[in-house]
Amino acid sequence: MNICHVNLASGYHGGENQTLQLIKQQVKLGYNLTVVANPKSPFAEAVHQLDVKLVLATHFTKAHSKSVTENCTLIHVHEGRAIYWALIQHMLYGTPYIVTRRIDNALKKKWLANLAYSKAAAVVGLSTEIVQRVNDAYPALQTHKIPSSPVQYPSDEKTVQSIKQRFAGKFLVIQAANMLKHKGFDVTISAAKKLEESNLPIQFCLLGDGPERPALEQQASGLNNVSFEGKQTNMGDWFSAADLQIHPSYTEGLGSVILEGMSAGLPVIGANTGGIPDIIEHDYNGFLIEPGNGDALTDAIVKLYEDQKKRASFIQNGVKKLEKFDIRYTSQQYLELYKKIEK
Repeated sequence: MNICHVNLASGYHGGENQTLQLIKQQVKLGYNLTVVANPKSPFAEAVHQLDVKLVLATHFTKAHSKSVTENCTLIHVHEGRAIYWALIQHMLYGTPYIVTRRIDNALKKKWLANLAYSKAAAVVGLSTEIVQRVNDAYPALQTHKIPSSPVQYPSDEKTVQSIKQRFAGKFLVIQAANMLKHKGFDVTISAAKKLEESNLPIQFCLLGDGPERPALEQQASGLNNVSFEGKQTNMGDWFSAADLQIHPSYTEGLGSVILEGMSAGLPVIGANTGGIPDIIEHDYNGFLIEPGNGDALTDAIVKLYEDQKKRASFIQNGVKKLEKFDIRYTSQQYLELYKKIEK
């Protein structure tokens, strides 16, 4: 199978990590891959290490030629700018394209976006919520739900023990995300304030960075049970050291970091929004709270702190839940879609 993947993001976040994981799996399966990437991105650097054809494009109007996709079954788009690259390539040379959409925002109804989506052979949403958003905007489009798969992070035992020693005697709660408003770090800090008053030995470690960090640090001023740890190069150490992962977003396309925490053996709490309910089944493999509800988050954390059996049950059920998110399963779903388009 010959596929051209396109991701023109200049940064490196969850979407790029997920794209890279799918590419690695397809290389493992013997696919012939072309990857169009932004030369400024760490994603391009990572792809350069793989057995694929790498095409560098600084803008969606760049790097178009028949030779890029002439042997490809289709183009697989992975982020917002890439769809316009695929549209141009399709209109010039006729190569069909599919789009993987990772965010649950309403789709922009601008003329170029309308044209790009209307020309797509299919659109994949990571979650039920995303698929519904696409269907609402473009009822005639062929849509499919294929989730992203958790990345497996290695851990270093010395680093893990160092983290545990720093917070010895504490029940360690982590939240990992870019510090953006919709990620709900303010809800976490609200819960931390309530829990510090309770004198329970619960410590919150906030992993990530971003534009909201100064405001969040101000909100957490004076709290001894909150620490800002910055962006992490290896989440495996924190997953191994933590007792609980929380993700109280206001909106969320899927919540791949939740999958990663579950895969590492953590019980999880998430907000009942976006794609998170596709991952967390309430009181089966985690708790769901309503977005923005700091009191509900506090109560859920305390329940899991006090109930070791419940934590163990969530972890065990999480393993079962993860089966349908496994990269071997999701890559097979993509293969079936590719074959439909090929026909």
